[in-house]
Amino acid sequence: MNYRVLTVNREFGSGGGRIAQRIAEWLGWKLLDRDIIDAIAYAAHVDSSVVQNYDEHVVSWLQRLNQQAMRSAALAAGLELGDHALFDAEEMVRITQKILEEAYAEGNCVIVGRGSQCVLQHKQDAYHVFVYAPLKERILRLKARLDKGANIEQRIRTVDGERAKYLHEYFGKSWCSPHLYDLLISSKEDEDETARAIVYAMTGKEAPAHVGQHAGAL
Repeated sequence: MNYRVLTVNREFGSGGGRIAQRIAEWLGWKLLDRDIIDAIAYAAHVDSSVVQNYDEHVVSWLQRLNQQAMRSAALAAGLELGDHALFDAEEMVRITQKILEEAYAEGNCVIVGRGSQCVLQHKQDAYHVFVYAPLKERILRLKARLDKGANIEQRIRTVDGERAKYLHEYFGKSWCSPHLYDLLISSKEDEDETARAIVYAMTGKEAPAHVGQHAGAL
């Protein structure tokens, strides 16, 4: 199978974002990670900071209720609702799905998270990977990247929990289910070797020795 798209989903602190970046560079493919946020903001005519609030995140039922109540009140008062007021988590998921489908149509891209393993689940030429790592390795990675004094274990539980809830809420799937992925792989302490292993599993070809180190998403 000649794969056209790779989706990379990851535990927080596993280095999955950087691994995706390395693979994209070696293959000469487009990387869709933080760029997805900017694309959604552009499509929805809202600031990227607004989109960031919903990125792989589920809002509470109370927040949804308040949003609906404010919209209803504004409409009842005859006020015109701007794009900011109309944008919510459901709208973000809808736009995200459209962006992912367009990326798939173009091909040759590596997509990080955002439900991509579900949106493109039935595309035969899309390869899906889940990157995880031992907790101690994730803590060591994050110590160098988070603010000093941050409760790293709590951040890991929070971010992973949000990613899992996002997938369950909007796609009805379990985030770490092996049935969503072609490959589940531990990055352990070596992100570079993990990137090489993924490339070989997907393409049957060795990655070049010059694949380098980069800062990136977690």
